[in-house]
Amino acid sequence: MEPEYILGNEQVLEQMRAMHPFDETVIQFLDEISKRLLKHPFAKEYPDLVTFGFWCRRASVMEMEKSVSWLPPAREHGVMGRGIVFHIAPSNVAMNFAYSFAAALLAGNGNLVRLPSKKFPQVDYFCDVVKEILKEHREWQTFACFVKYGHEKEITDRFSEISDVRVIWGGDAAIREIRKSPLKIRGKEIVFADRYSIAVIRAEDYLFLSEEQKKQAARNFYNDTYLMDQNACTSPMLLVWLGEEETVQRAEELFWETAFPWIKKKYELQAVQAVKKLQAMYRMAAVPGAVLVKNKNFSDNRIVRVKVPELFSGLMDYRENSGFFIEYGTTELEDILPVLTERCQTVSFLGNSLKEELAELVKKNCPSGVDRIVPMGKTMDFSLIWDGYDLIREMSREVGI
Repeated sequence: MEPEYILGNEQVLEQMRAMHPFDETVIQFLDEISKRLLKHPFAKEYPDLVTFGFWCRRASVMEMEKSVSWLPPAREHGVMGRGIVFHIAPSNVAMNFAYSFAAALLAGNGNLVRLPSKKFPQVDYFCDVVKEILKEHREWQTFACFVKYGHEKEITDRFSEISDVRVIWGGDAAIREIRKSPLKIRGKEIVFADRYSIAVIRAEDYLFLSEEQKKQAARNFYNDTYLMDQNACTSPMLLVWLGEEETVQRAEELFWETAFPWIKKKYELQAVQAVKKLQAMYRMAAVPGAVLVKNKNFSDNRIVRVKVPELFSGLMDYRENSGFFIEYGTTELEDILPVLTERCQTVSFLGNSLKEELAELVKKNCPSGVDRIVPMGKTMDFSLIWDGYDLIREMSREVGI
């Protein structure tokens, strides 16, 4: 069986070559994508298209280049891409492949991208935009080949053998399966495995927010969680409330009462998701002291909350998506340390000085996990430092001169 080339072909693959990081032609290409995505008639229906459009615009890319402090500004330096990067995108997050592709392009590489297997309209729109651009600018065609295929190992074998870097986004089982396909001898692999994220909220600070600020916090929380159905590794699945018990209780109730109307308006729960959440509740019965929270002022399966009396390293094995939240209240920030395992990717926060306190906690205790500490509403913001990888450095090489 042959892969379906959505963009490019085998001849384009053969012509791919390395470039310097942040090559001007690449910046022009991404900026053109940005302009067309932001003008796209369906952009407002798909916020992730707009978000990517803003992320890859020229001004944003120039700021990214400045942030790569180790990279000399002159183009005469000996840093260049590794060649061809083979991206295997996750099946359940629509635009993840686009960020992976753009990061490798900025590092100076040609790109072979296996698109998500799940059908996403925004993926089609993105591919259509890129096709239009490449028809008008044939000199950019060697930047990318986009393909679709199933689980045929023979195809993965073939693509892995010609790639200088393989980037895998997916669950542990999928990664193990893909690793059965050998890389070329000097090939490099970057793996983004199954992770989880948590949110920390200082109850007193939340209660001091104005009504409009509370509504904005609800929208930010929705973007972090429901927008990607909690499928993204960045989506919080555990909420930790900091404060005295009575304060925490008031903050929790108000937080969910404020969030519910927005969630109900924006999020449609499918029957299969409801069944999965029910199964997750039954699994939580194995956690001593876990209690299903009855929401006083609304009843809706879009939000399922389970409170636990303590945090422990295996707690997040009970997590689920589609609006399933584990909650814990405490007065001590150090209580989160047991869940900061190597599986923990992002800690988002809402509260004064929490950024500094979380940073200090991580620096002091050196947990095996936590790669990002970001404000609530910013968990989906992609950067060139991701999961602890400096993507430009990882996907480029330096010639000693």
